Amino acid sequence: MTDSGEVARESGPLARIRIEDVWPVLGLIALAGLAWLVTVDRMQGMDTGPGTDLGGVGWFAGVWAVMMAAMMLPSLSPMAVGYSRANGSGAGSVGGAVLFAAGYLLVWLIGGLLAYALVEGVRSLDLGFLGWDEGGRYVAGGVITGAALYEFTPVKRRCLRHCRDSRSLRHRSGAVGAFSMGLEQGGFCIGCSWALMAALFALGVMSIAWMVVIAALIAIEKLLPWELSPRGTTVVVLVVLGLGVAFFPDQVPGLTTPTEMMEPTDAMSM
Repeated sequence: MTDSGEVARESGPLARIRIEDVWPVLGLIALAGLAWLVTVDRMQGMDTGPGTDLGGVGWFAGVWAVMMAAMMLPSLSPMAVGYSRANGSGAGSVGGAVLFAAGYLLVWLIGGLLAYALVEGVRSLDLGFLGWDEGGRYVAGGVITGAALYEFTPVKRRCLRHCRDSRSLRHRSGAVGAFSMGLEQGGFCIGCSWALMAALFALGVMSIAWMVVIAALIAIEKLLPWELSPRGTTVVVLVVLGLGVAFFPDQVPGLTTPTEMMEPTDAMSM
């Protein structure tokens, strides 16, 4: 019988896949699929582009939690495999995996509420230069381009390597241990992907299409067997989007601009 240290050492990203590893991954995919269905149902037609109204804090918290389950759970697969290998099978392991995911999503919920406070705090200042036809599109483009630059930082590299390799998962036993492991993993994931989430806010946080794009970039970075190539893809995509939003917003496919959302109202008033 192997101890938890031996289990951790054999659970790297290139470790041999076992049949037992399939079940936690399938579970995460199933939960993410359900979350996507709920997200699409609740957010259909709500995209108003950069500066989208976030609604009340309670409503936003519920929507954000489901969004994070949809976007982030598939990329959690390496850690789910590592946790499963360390804890074996059975009802206790399943319950622990649920607590692990709950701790992970709680960190993302807290991060979302901090982002909500920041966005609403800036909105309350009513800064004229943030209007879309003033400096708003350049600010949005700068946030997206800044997310590309973050890909080169040591913090990004360290957090990404942790998220890619289940050998970095420090096993703790019991329900409290499972929950604390999820909290720790969520912290590393925030460190890895917060800039990509900032880019999502700059593109339109209620846009299903941009959610898919950002979720795909996160999954590519964490799940592909190479590290530099996926990060290079992310940088290229973000730089192109950042420049497009800043200088050619009408040419960015799928981008809803605040000007477009105002046109129907303007036409009705004429």
